[in-house]
Amino acid sequence: MRTSRSALFALMASVGALPLAALAHTGVDSGAHHGALAGLLHPLTGADHLAAMVAVGLWSALAARRAWPDLLWAPLGFAAMLLGGAALGLAGVDVPAVEPMIAASLLVIGLLVVTRLRVPALAAAAIVGVFAVFHGVAHGQELTGNAQALPTLAGMLCATVLLHATGIAAGWVLRHAHAWLPRAAGAAVALLGLSLLAQRI
Repeated sequence: MRTSRSALFALMASVGALPLAALAHTGVDSGAHHGALAGLLHPLTGADHLAAMVAVGLWSALAARRAWPDLLWAPLGFAAMLLGGAALGLAGVDVPAVEPMIAASLLVIGLLVVTRLRVPALAAAAIVGVFAVFHGVAHGQELTGNAQALPTLAGMLCATVLLHATGIAAGWVLRHAHAWLPRAAGAAVALLGLSLLAQRI
């Protein structure tokens, strides 16, 4: 019961924080991000990044047939491709439609949480990985010219893993009890994505 309550609190806190967080955006950060601590905090202050990362963990837990290794494929795919996208952004590679694709990621991943869609492990990693590239590009572009880009990215990656873990923990505990709550969270993420998508296309 205590674990269930902790997961409920973590999930409600993550979803409740969304309206308070700023949206991530592409472009140079004008020196706003310096070092690992700033990188660690950055995904926590961007509603679109925060929602996507928690939702990836939720979907992994809700759709997993077993705890190991099913829980890890989508989060690992997201984290790996996030780094790849960040490298593209730092290198100045022109990736089109970054903002619309970030919004689309919220819509798609939110719907995956609502439906608990089960797909093969590599397909799960690929689905979220494609969207993670665009999240990474946004981060990389923000860090262009930043002398502390690498430690900042390391902090962002740590925050990503922690947000995935929050989603996984909440989803695993709530997959049988209070099943409506993760579905409601997924619907909120999808609606946020739909709203952002309407603004960005």
